[in-house]
Amino acid sequence: MTLAEQVGTLRRTLYRLLSRQLSGRTRRPFNQLLAMKNIALSGVRTQAELAERLLMDPPAVSRLVDRLEEDGLVKRCAGEDRRCVRLEATDASRAELEVLKEEAARLDEDAARYLTPEEMTELKRLLEKVQAGLSQSHAAAQQPVEGESHG
Repeated sequence: MTLAEQVGTLRRTLYRLLSRQLSGRTRRPFNQLLAMKNIALSGVRTQAELAERLLMDPPAVSRLVDRLEEDGLVKRCAGEDRRCVRLEATDASRAELEVLKEEAARLDEDAARYLTPEEMTELKRLLEKVQAGLSQSHAAAQQPVEGESHG
């Protein structure tokens, strides 16, 4: 199995387990909780950023934000210019975010039962290293080469 396949499989397993744990504590779907977390805690301020972070298409994110806004958990505010809308989590989202935080911590504890503390630290370090390296190489590949003509 390739690294991508292993990480994908682990992601689906974690998503499924966390969704199951959350279902007993909140009526919110996991993707709504994840959207609120990204808006409240991860510096995501626009729907485009949220779509990229959640690996969702923009229309789906727009519907997701509509629902969160209807429920009073997120608000849309004027951005730097009229074309941009800034997203903000409301105080009402705090309780839902606390549930997500607690259940994610519980899942981390469950996963840690299968690794020594040293292995867990090493796994996190290695995942961060691969993430940073792939992000940097992808960003570099998107940059035009100096002196290169595009048309």
